[in-house]
Amino acid sequence: MTIELCSDVRIRVLDFFIQSAQQLQVPPIVKYTAFSFFAERFCPIICRSLQGITRHWLLQPVTESNLQLFALIAIWISSKIHDSRPLTVKKLKILADKIIHEQHYTTRDFAEAEVIFMQVLNFEIGTSDIVFRFLEDLLIQLKEVATIGDHMNLEVCMDIMDLLYEKEETTTLYTSSHSLAASILVASYVIMVPKQRWEFPVIPWVKYGMACTDEEIIQVVTYILKHVLQPSSC
Repeated sequence: MTIELCSDVRIRVLDFFIQSAQQLQVPPIVKYTAFSFFAERFCPIICRSLQGITRHWLLQPVTESNLQLFALIAIWISSKIHDSRPLTVKKLKILADKIIHEQHYTTRDFAEAEVIFMQVLNFEIGTSDIVFRFLEDLLIQLKEVATIGDHMNLEVCMDIMDLLYEKEETTTLYTSSHSLAASILVASYVIMVPKQRWEFPVIPWVKYGMACTDEEIIQVVTYILKHVLQPSSC
């Protein structure tokens, strides 16, 4: 069955991605590098056009199960970049056999899917612009300079990042890594720090650290809070 990456399919596939990252127990940098490869780049490319991309059965048609396989491939590639002991194809296949129900994939399928994934990304897998890197650094610095940093929790920041990947329109925020990292930190500050403790000038502080404008941060923070705090319509 051919599919378009509509909102419900996207949510299911990204839920699969998050569940897989949890079960594989990958570090956050592996998860969010893979998220960047898969949600920011791979999915938009194959949804726009398959012209010039190999006509392999994994892309002809693009099924939900095949997208789940490519989600695992993204995690696999990221693990190879960041982990001293990367995930093995055997471990990935065991997980796939357990949680991908519509299709059985062989070890060879994993190897071919990796090649296809790299082709779609044009073999560009740089990791210097990953939002998680900037966000983690900001949070560490905040805890060093202000006591309100004790109220901040990286897990909440990561939950916000996951939610922003749900819809394609919010994924586009990831095109500006510095401003998004700053805005996620500010949004987390609003959510986690008691209002009576809002004495720390968090916006000027992140603006200086990430070279963003007040207007840019406030606009993105408002957008994030609306998306995160409003009930889902799905």
